Amino acid sequence: MKKSTDADLAMSKSAVKISLDLLSNPLCEQDQDFLNMVTALDTAMKRMDAFNQEKVNQIQKTVIEPLKKFGSVFPSLNMAVKRREQALQDYRRLQAKVEKYEEKEKTGPVLAKLHQAREELRPVRDDFEAKNKQLLDEMPRFYNSRLDYFQPSFESLIRAQETCDFPVLCHCSRTRSHLPCPLHPVAHRRQLQAAQVVYYSEMHKIFGDLTQQLAQPGRPDEQRERENEARLSELRALSIVADD
Repeated sequence: MKKSTDADLAMSKSAVKISLDLLSNPLCEQDQDFLNMVTALDTAMKRMDAFNQEKVNQIQKTVIEPLKKFGSVFPSLNMAVKRREQALQDYRRLQAKVEKYEEKEKTGPVLAKLHQAREELRPVRDDFEAKNKQLLDEMPRFYNSRLDYFQPSFESLIRAQETCDFPVLCHCSRTRSHLPCPLHPVAHRRQLQAAQVVYYSEMHKIFGDLTQQLAQPGRPDEQRERENEARLSELRALSIVADD
């Protein structure tokens, strides 16, 4: 998710930089039509950048930060597992000691050592059983709760792409203690598809508005393509782009 948002921002920032570089081109002072075209491009790129920035900010608060908090639980779980393993080793060591004395001839000294070994074993065994029971109770609950925990973040991710309405998206942080039941995978898929349609519709609108501003009536697409290809050929012929 972090890589995705970084890529989104890098793309829109690069587009804005291109339009700003074009605005600083001396040709803008010489050609009013070129200035108008670059100004329209700059406006469209800034709209796209603002849209992306708002979406990324919401994803940061509703997806990335909650999942970081979720990930912070794992170190304590790993420590609990290590403590349980250490308790198991101590239990097995003392149990083996008890079994060794039980196998020996029952003399006075042996019985005394057996009694002492059993006394040492009892608290260690109780400690292991308590740690083991806690993990057996908590680990399945933690594992089974992962979808419920992620559910609000997933819904917020969809809404971030769908509406960019921050007050609605923040519901996930307010409902962590009242988690909804996970949606059916088909419902998730349909919501995500709808969100993608809205997101790309917004992008289409931005570039559609730009196209209308740059469109010159009376010039068919074929003519524009020929003119663009001619300009590209001139650029390819420049020494700064020529092959070595």
